[in-house]
Amino acid sequence: MNEEGIEKSAILLLALGEEEAAEVFKYLGPKEVQKLGAAMASLSTVNREKVEKVLAEFREKAEGQTALGADSAAYIKNVLTKALGSDRAASLLDRILHGGDTAGIESLKWMDAPAVAELIKNEHPQIIATILVHLDRDQASEILGQFTERLRNDVILRIATLDGIQPQALRDLNDVLTRLITSPNNIKKSAMGGSRVAAEILNFMSGAVETSVLAAVRDFDPELAQKIQDEMFTFENILDLDDRAVQLLLREVQSESLIIALKGASPELREKIFKNMSQRAAEMLRDDLEAKGPVRVSEVEAEQKEILKIVRRLADEGQIVLGGKGEEAFI
Repeated sequence: MNEEGIEKSAILLLALGEEEAAEVFKYLGPKEVQKLGAAMASLSTVNREKVEKVLAEFREKAEGQTALGADSAAYIKNVLTKALGSDRAASLLDRILHGGDTAGIESLKWMDAPAVAELIKNEHPQIIATILVHLDRDQASEILGQFTERLRNDVILRIATLDGIQPQALRDLNDVLTRLITSPNNIKKSAMGGSRVAAEILNFMSGAVETSVLAAVRDFDPELAQKIQDEMFTFENILDLDDRAVQLLLREVQSESLIIALKGASPELREKIFKNMSQRAAEMLRDDLEAKGPVRVSEVEAEQKEILKIVRRLADEGQIVLGGKGEEAFI
């Protein structure tokens, strides 16, 4: 399906309504669902003329369809059984229709590559090879990429020399996979942890602790340390927020807290704050900042962390969008 076809299909599904669209999705494969879902999500506004054009085109094509082939699998099975007998027909049908005994394997197509690799990595390489040849080539490639070099090489060799599989063996393999997939022990683990979670936790710790932790991580894995730092949203990253987001934030922050936090802020960030306040409020804040005496770094950091908590809450609630990634040095 080309880009235009995907867009037209997305418009049609959106026009159909939730229940009807859900019924259509039941008959689609994982890649089709992914492409159409992404296309539907990306459609913000579609003019009425375009929708009507898509619906008219669909109606024209639908009216041109016949019932021929509506139950082709049953028809082929009956014809071959009458012509060849049940045993010979069964063997041939396994090669022609194929999908009837691969429900477990088909289920793997809906899983991501790391999950499939985790599920099958301890099976015999010949079994793994048999599974992978039934999957889409790009998915099989991603799964192989999760294996050790030794296992990957062994499986590729077996795929290259695989010339067929007996129908009963395929059924047995499918049964094993179905049990593996439905086993409570193999339920996909929840996505928890990672560099972003580590960064979010560090965001609420003192600057000294942040520096110490990142230094320790950098000694262990410099690339991971950089990932964590890139994910961090620091006080200076408020510069990356749009004006509306800054205004929402300022409504939630107490004046005294803001004054102390801004004592450790750059001139650029101060100006960003001032321009998102009324002229009178900005002038008062400038005066308060000038009048405020020296403040301990720890006190400044503490107030900045409190404001960052508000930033994170507003982001979690969907009221603001965090822009940019933290690259600022620690105060």
